[in-house]
Amino acid sequence: MNPNKKRLRRSMMFLNAQKPGLIKDPYIYKPDSIMLDLEDAVATNQKDAARFSLYHALQEIDYRGVERVVRINGLDSEYWKEDVRVCVAGGCDAIRIPKTESPLDVKAVEEEVIKAEKEFNRPEGSTLIMAAIESARGVMRALDICESSERLFGIALSGGDYTKDLQTHITGTGIELMGARQNMIIAARAAGIQCFDTVYTNLDDMEGFRRDVEGIHLMGFDGKSIINPRQIDIVHEIFTPTQKDIIFAEKVVKEIDEKKALGIGVFTVDGKMIDIAFYDGAKRTINLAKASGVYKGDL
Repeated sequence: MNPNKKRLRRSMMFLNAQKPGLIKDPYIYKPDSIMLDLEDAVATNQKDAARFSLYHALQEIDYRGVERVVRINGLDSEYWKEDVRVCVAGGCDAIRIPKTESPLDVKAVEEEVIKAEKEFNRPEGSTLIMAAIESARGVMRALDICESSERLFGIALSGGDYTKDLQTHITGTGIELMGARQNMIIAARAAGIQCFDTVYTNLDDMEGFRRDVEGIHLMGFDGKSIINPRQIDIVHEIFTPTQKDIIFAEKVVKEIDEKKALGIGVFTVDGKMIDIAFYDGAKRTINLAKASGVYKGDL
């Protein structure tokens, strides 16, 4: 399995792949991932120019460890196969499939990725895939999509298109996204992959953005798609364990390790009843803290 499949992805920032000014140095803002967009951000008569810009950016820019994901054009277009070839030739880390509605969509892209890896002598399995779910049908088939490929590291909600399909609109309350969010995170967890939330487009409402991120964090999402560097710090703050969280997780792990050896199954930590069921969650907190660069312990 590609070791990057489970990497830290709290923030994934969208950038127009055609615009050198946007894609030359986004690493300075320290997002976990960038989303180089060949689809909606690029006009129909500019697709070739965008691919040219993308290829040279992937080949020539040191993104300082920031993951490079590329959103290709839809599978109902004439552009997507050439998009895949350029992505793989350039050496992107992952490809995002828009408007995914079935496992067959993922399989179709995977076939083209395999061909391109062979054509351009890229290591087999080096190009990961993620699937964007943008319709009611996609939401209903989320588990099948999640289990469609070993290359698939995650799924992401695209709220704008999804709400149009649902015959409603983005309200800022999250009510219209609640069912899709819940279904998608359950499917992703059942399949053992990651799940990412849609963008929040109102840059004048940072308090609303914070509430939105806090809500999807509580739901279990791994990260948030974003459109502006101003949103990064809030996302990282909410998705990074606090020192209080880390200290409690350390206590839980140590206590369970010690008590298990003594045959004790239930005990208290800081006044809270704890048993073995808390162990995996505590380890996840510590691993997330390590990946976020805030862990100073020895577990």
